[in-house]
Amino acid sequence: MSHTPHELHEEFPDKAEKISELKQSDAHFARLADEYHDLNRRVHRAETNVEPVEELAEVEMRKKRAALKDEIYKMLSA
Repeated sequence: MSHTPHELHEEFPDKAEKISELKQSDAHFARLADEYHDLNRRVHRAETNVEPVEELAEVEMRKKRAALKDEIYKMLSA
């Protein structure tokens, strides 16, 4: 497991401009991006033991982050 933050602009570097545009123009996308950002920070803090959580909780957070990332990618690719 890597302890690297998975920021959206790092996950989708070729879509950085579209991410910024959609954050401004699409309230649903902006909400998803904010939720991803918050959850991503929580996962990173758990992985680095800044704010440790139970292993199952960390796994569930990673699954939710992956699902959000998939939904965001679909919107970026549309």
